[in-house]
Amino acid sequence: MTQPFPPEPWHLRGDMFTALWRVPRHEVPDWRLPAGVRPLRLGRSCLVITFWVDYRPGGTLAYRELLVALAVRDRRGPAACAVEAWVDDPRSLAGGRTLWGIPKRLGSFAFGPAPRPSSRPARAAVRTRMVVEGDGPGLGPVVSGLHRELLPLPGRLPLRGRLLQPHPVHGTCEVALRLSGRARLGRARLTAEPCGPLACLDGRGTVPALSIRDFRMSVGTDAGHRP
Repeated sequence: MTQPFPPEPWHLRGDMFTALWRVPRHEVPDWRLPAGVRPLRLGRSCLVITFWVDYRPGGTLAYRELLVALAVRDRRGPAACAVEAWVDDPRSLAGGRTLWGIPKRLGSFAFGPAPRPSSRPARAAVRTRMVVEGDGPGLGPVVSGLHRELLPLPGRLPLRGRLLQPHPVHGTCEVALRLSGRARLGRARLTAEPCGPLACLDGRGTVPALSIRDFRMSVGTDAGHRP
């Protein structure tokens, strides 16, 4: 990668819309996982997590992202592996691939309020529509989503997690994630191209969905931990 990017850790801020999806094992694409890492299964289903994120000015970088992760486990327990990702900033693309092995590619994004049905009162739940298109002539939407915020949770929700990524240099790269923000439970719906990379999510209902507003997040560590 020739595009310059900031060193880790990245300190980011903004709004996030995340959802958990149950996908039958036989419909999950053959996504590449690190050695010794296996999908985390719930009965005959795997769990896929989508993160639509609007990273705002004031953090290490400001850009938009759709990151798709598969819930996995290793000898230390549950984690996630980012299997698909689109961003609209070349520095984020270069840094994500080089530092952590996250398979980012460029896309163009639209985030905004979704029209409220005329039958709904003015105080109805906030609805946000998200669209990502592939970067290049003639490429249409990869996926579009609708997130509906419902029940607010008290305080600022603190979360910790880790990504386990296959890396061309480091083998398995473990990426530390720390986040806090104002959360609301909600519902989400996705529409994906039938032959596209996220076809397995098209038309499915979420297990839960969550919006995290005004979040603060750190990605990576000063030492760049490599197990």
